[in-house]
Amino acid sequence: MPKNSKVTQREHSSEHVTESVADLLAHEEPVDYKRSVLNVTGETWDKQKDGDEDLDAENRPAWNSKLQYILAQIGYSVGLGNVWRFPYLCQKNGGGAYLVPYLVLLIIIGLPLFFLELAVGQRIRRGSIGVWNYICPRLGGIGYASCLVCFFVGLYYNVIIGWSIFYFFKSFQYPLPWSECPIAKNGSVAVVETECERSSATTYFWYRETLDISNSISESGGLNWKMTLCLLVAWSLVGLAMIKGIQSSGKVMYFSSLFPYVVLVCFLVRGLLLRGAVDGIMHMFTPKLDKMLDPQVWREAATQVFFALGLGFGGVIAFSSYNKQDNNCHFDATLVSFINFFTSVLATLVVFAVLGFKANIMNEKCVVENAEKILGYLNTNVLSHDLIPPHVNFSHLTAKDYNEMYRVIMTVKEGHFKELGLDACLLEDELNKSVQGTGLAFIAFTEAMTHFPASPFWSVMFFLMLINLGLGSMIGTMSGITTPIIDTFKVRKEVFTVGCCIFAFVVGLIFVQRSGNYFVTMFDDYSATLPLTVVVILENIAVAWIYGTKKFMQELTEMLGFRPYQFYYYTWKYVSPICMAVLMTASIIQLGVSPPGYSAWIREEAAEKFLFYPTWAMAILISLIILASLPLPLVFILRQFHLVSDGSNALSVTYKKGRMMKDISNLEDNDETRFILSKVPSETPSPMPTHRSYLGPGSNSPMEMSSAPNGRYGSGYLLASTPESEL
Repeated sequence: MPKNSKVTQREHSSEHVTESVADLLAHEEPVDYKRSVLNVTGETWDKQKDGDEDLDAENRPAWNSKLQYILAQIGYSVGLGNVWRFPYLCQKNGGGAYLVPYLVLLIIIGLPLFFLELAVGQRIRRGSIGVWNYICPRLGGIGYASCLVCFFVGLYYNVIIGWSIFYFFKSFQYPLPWSECPIAKNGSVAVVETECERSSATTYFWYRETLDISNSISESGGLNWKMTLCLLVAWSLVGLAMIKGIQSSGKVMYFSSLFPYVVLVCFLVRGLLLRGAVDGIMHMFTPKLDKMLDPQVWREAATQVFFALGLGFGGVIAFSSYNKQDNNCHFDATLVSFINFFTSVLATLVVFAVLGFKANIMNEKCVVENAEKILGYLNTNVLSHDLIPPHVNFSHLTAKDYNEMYRVIMTVKEGHFKELGLDACLLEDELNKSVQGTGLAFIAFTEAMTHFPASPFWSVMFFLMLINLGLGSMIGTMSGITTPIIDTFKVRKEVFTVGCCIFAFVVGLIFVQRSGNYFVTMFDDYSATLPLTVVVILENIAVAWIYGTKKFMQELTEMLGFRPYQFYYYTWKYVSPICMAVLMTASIIQLGVSPPGYSAWIREEAAEKFLFYPTWAMAILISLIILASLPLPLVFILRQFHLVSDGSNALSVTYKKGRMMKDISNLEDNDETRFILSKVPSETPSPMPTHRSYLGPGSNSPMEMSSAPNGRYGSGYLLASTPESEL
């Protein structure tokens, strides 16, 4: 190229220079592509807007430290599900045997897809809307669908934080308010509340004092003012944590991410000192190997992996978009995935230690109650004293002695045994009672804590832990909404965050009616599962099959400075899409086989009863699924038929301070070895050592990529080994 050419003259200039490719090759005066014949989109050139976009990209907020970022990702992925769903699935699906399918699916589905989301967010430095518009404009609806699902999940998830806040403030009492049934006065006679007597003190406090629940979803019952105030507090906390973006939420993560581990460790140490804790842990880790052959176990393990890492929500992409380009996101993906797994195991140990203690308490209570029945039968000569073994002492009756007595009576009185109404009182039966979700946190755990020494202290710690777990996940969920919207529509961060929280609180009032718990169940079961599965499948297809796994692997090599393992090439290309398609099919079949319904609390019976959703509720349920999935086909149709512009035909070369980049979002595969993908100067990767272009496992690059530190375009440009005369 002549020494007096425009490019040579500006080689060391710090100014932005934007030229069309044709002008560069012809050594002509620079012409901006938006005003040149290459602008086939019909987009009007706006110099002010163009400059603002570059400035926005360069001034994008960043994490204060790597630790802050890792804690944010851990806080987002480690949530309430680790504490109250994973232990339940472990108990239900074979104890220790369940850990095998979970770990296998974590490695072949969870880790690769988590790495994929981290990589695209860090590479493109945008929220979910911007990322998928960039990678595949026709699938840009993925980002909008993620935002809608985040909104639905945030609506009911914050209600759970509100419940935890209510219990937290109620824990500053001794004895705890749910430790005994309330006394009601019937005239001059004091009697125990009937509903409480027929259930239990903790169950009564949950359903009547906390939720004041109605008998069905059709009975609204009006707002529960206590829960409304708690929901307002919960949204206020989220708004304050999010109002400054990662500058405020990052600092919150230091506490909200680390404090739950302090509480879990304290609970584990305390739990192991409780009588019967070992029974619970042994029950948990005794593997039922036959369960591993059950397809349902694998389906539930895949679903848990899917939601445990927060795939598809957009929060993972949002957090990683604030990273530097050379951050090792592969290390981050591996670290966060396995911390999430070990947190689930730690929480399971804590839960089963406490449930083992509770099971022993309940078993002793059962023995005492049935021993009194036997004494009554002995005194009325219904049973003979000869049936009682001589060594049995009713004043110090053990579970072993009772079981021996029970077997003798059952054998002798075989024909009339049922009339006696005696229970077996087996510890195994108590341990096998599956409890999940709110039942575990607000009924089983609270009941166990009433038997702890210094029970208010442990109750305060437990519910403060739940608040922090929920808050960490809510920050990630809200980032999945705010980051892409702010990036795409350039709205003010503070105004949009406050407005979003206020709007969510108003809509969320549906969950603090007396029937609100039934709506929480509906949203939890149906608003996210199917739409998110579709979203993640399309994310995988967009990167692996449309954008190209080879091209993506090449860019990862340039961004990270090393070539990712071939394992990721095969999982992204084949394994993950197939597994996710199977999961989606299984979810649809499950939806068809099991008619949608919910467990209603019937006040008169003081018991739960399964009810089917009425027609209007089914309409809401179906609308949730359709609305969350609607952006996918809608955006595809609009862009397929060019009803809206996607900007994918824009082609330009921009260089600054000796660095040159090219937007090749719509070029052919054979162009990928010539240029580094980057949209703005600030996103240019650091110079990499000489290496081969990665074109897939076992393949050889037809051309070498070589760095040119003293070349015409400066140190940041990697140019294919092409003779200068060809340019």
